[in-house]
Amino acid sequence: MSDNIEQPPRGYTTEDVESMKKEKLPRKHSVWKRVLAIVIIVPIVLFAVYTWSALHVAYGHGERAGYLQKLSKQGWLCKTWEGELAMANLPGTMPEIFHFTVHNDSIAQLLTQQMGRRVSLSFDEHRGVPSRCFGETEYYVTQVQADKAQ
Repeated sequence: MSDNIEQPPRGYTTEDVESMKKEKLPRKHSVWKRVLAIVIIVPIVLFAVYTWSALHVAYGHGERAGYLQKLSKQGWLCKTWEGELAMANLPGTMPEIFHFTVHNDSIAQLLTQQMGRRVSLSFDEHRGVPSRCFGETEYYVTQVQADKAQ
């Protein structure tokens, strides 16, 4: 009876065993390097994506008009143009000060020429910018228009 039963083929041959010995198995420390790289790289990439989106996706848009009273380039490492616009509703009343940031040097040049005059500023509001390196305020001026009445 045992002569009629066929034996299944062997799973491994001698050549298979020899080739397995020659293959290098992954080392334990290479797995730790991958985990460490993921732990470091993933937060950096997430922070970069968040910063990019905070700077390029505007929370709001608007315009403000008033007298340009200050514009200066500030910052220790990251220099940005910071300015103030005095907005008075009625003559003789205390003006409300609007603080803003300018990234574009050509817009800063236009503002410098309009110092002390009435201007209209178009701005984008960017909330949640992670560092003051990108500006002291969350209002970034995109356009300047001088008041024609003066």
